Amino acid sequence: MNAPASYADVEVRLWSPTLVQLALAQLAPAFVEEGAAAEAVWLSDLRVQCTASDLATGLQAWEAAPPDADRTLHSLVNAMGLLPVERIAVALALAVDTDPIAARAVAWLQAPLPDMHPTVGLVAALHAATDPSGAQGLAALVDGRAVRSGLLQLSTQGRTLPDAVLSVPMAVVLAANGAVGGWPGVSLHDVRAEPLPPSMRAEAEQCAATLLAQMPSLVVRGAHPNEARAAAMAIAQCLGKHVAFIEGVVPPPGLVAWLLLHDALPVFCAELSPGERQRLPRLDAYAGPLLVASGLDGAWSFDGEASPVWRVPLPTAEERGTLWSAGGVAPTLAAELGTLHRHGMQRIAQLCRAAELLRLKRGDTTMGREHIHQAARHARSELGTLAESLPDDVTDAAMVLPPVLRDELERVLKRCCLRDGLANGLGIASRTRYRSGVRALLVGPSGTGKTLAAGWIATRLSLPLYRVDLAAINSKYIGETEKNLAELFARAEHAEVVLLFDEADALFGKRTEVKDSNDRFANQQTNYLLQRIESYDGIVLLTSNSRSRFDSAFTRRLDAIVEFPSPGPDERRALWLAHLGDAHTLSAAELNCLAAGCDLAGGHIRNVVLAARAGSDGGPIRGAELGVALAAEYRKLGKAVPAGLIAGPG
Repeated sequence: MNAPASYADVEVRLWSPTLVQLALAQLAPAFVEEGAAAEAVWLSDLRVQCTASDLATGLQAWEAAPPDADRTLHSLVNAMGLLPVERIAVALALAVDTDPIAARAVAWLQAPLPDMHPTVGLVAALHAATDPSGAQGLAALVDGRAVRSGLLQLSTQGRTLPDAVLSVPMAVVLAANGAVGGWPGVSLHDVRAEPLPPSMRAEAEQCAATLLAQMPSLVVRGAHPNEARAAAMAIAQCLGKHVAFIEGVVPPPGLVAWLLLHDALPVFCAELSPGERQRLPRLDAYAGPLLVASGLDGAWSFDGEASPVWRVPLPTAEERGTLWSAGGVAPTLAAELGTLHRHGMQRIAQLCRAAELLRLKRGDTTMGREHIHQAARHARSELGTLAESLPDDVTDAAMVLPPVLRDELERVLKRCCLRDGLANGLGIASRTRYRSGVRALLVGPSGTGKTLAAGWIATRLSLPLYRVDLAAINSKYIGETEKNLAELFARAEHAEVVLLFDEADALFGKRTEVKDSNDRFANQQTNYLLQRIESYDGIVLLTSNSRSRFDSAFTRRLDAIVEFPSPGPDERRALWLAHLGDAHTLSAAELNCLAAGCDLAGGHIRNVVLAARAGSDGGPIRGAELGVALAAEYRKLGKAVPAGLIAGPG
């Protein structure tokens, strides 16, 4: 009977080498002289411990039962379908960045080259038994998936191919060792606990099931980048994966390996301008679906075919009420807000946080309607430099209008309040292609209160008002104006704001006969505007001094045209009183004289009152100062001051 094995013998038999140890053992010297380098001694000891007679046998054993230290590497190389020579190269390139002993051993084997990273020649030498020239190993390695996908980076720097250095991107090195890693413009998110409205959850589950079954790519379109990204995260959640947001459409080298290590779904984030086309990149060694988080414009394709599209749905009125309630709003008010406002999930959460901060600042016990109103009116929007915020509230008392005009504005306001379900219960013709946007044109002479009326509507709706900056929108470069408008409309839809186009005929004017390229591009811009404003789901108000300047096709797309006439004597008297308040010494007779003989609109009356207050040194306005200011305003208009108005002390 043989003698029992010692504990040391049992430990050697049970020891299973890693792929790096297996590869280095094949390259280790058979005999080590006394006084040899420490690297040579370490390699020789490693050769003794590895019991595999050749590399092929060792690889077969490693594939069947990888050691615990190599389980991540084993899963990665199998998922990418790498060849044996690539697997060894990846293992060595990873090891030298995390194991100092392995790095020194590789450097010793490659001397006199100064590199600690493995070279192509070193990896090819491992297959000398079956490939004496090394040509097959070089070709398989250089033209393999690992290099094509960027997992292995090949650096020649003026060297021959056998001396080219192999390395793994640091992001992949970190991910393979339990860290996150990453590149600028690439971020990893865990979405397993993300709450979603039921309607969004249902559509996300359908998209996820279709992706797994037959779709290689999907474009998730949202009115705002954050909305599209949230929907992409919902799909990833349904698939049980993390999500990796990649800014742009150029994947960094090694992205596929990094995605596999994190079990993440790639989501390319990019905004396209109207008419722009973009192809999705093909990721070598990646077999999963590709997602795109994009805006409403542009076209995406993958492998020569148009990518399917999912337009992110807006939560239903009931779901919006639930979201408001979850944010701390009382149930009755939450249901009302859910019906009135077409906010998305993120916007509701943002407004609830702002309203709660306002409540705490004021020391109130509960969150009420006024907190929500102020939070919504002053909410941050991402319209950037494309529009200017007009946050001042306009009350009913500030609106001095004829009864007929006020009734028309009330009808516009009611249309805005009911727009979400306005077509419900109507005939098929009314429901077909119904869009919930409201488009109103306010027409009248300068100073008649058109902009003020826009502020009043926004105040009554508890929505922010943004005046479009035409200077920021218009561009001398072809296509840039349309791109700016597309961004503006998309962001405004997401933020649920009221857009105001002052002097709108500058953008929406009549199309002209094409005589040169400038006419053609101007008409293209008008055509785009006509199409986009019809599909816009928000509220847009336009002002102009004359409706005759607009293209005839534009008026058909309007829901209301409200005429602002010059004020009559009764309205003018009310306007003078509304602007003067109690800070004046004018008699009733003088006010009547102003109302009857001064044919100025509200905007001009405001200018006169402010100038007269300055002339009165901030004190009560007297007739003399008012007369001087009145004469100055008429000179600005190029008109003579009507006879009989205030000209002396009052």
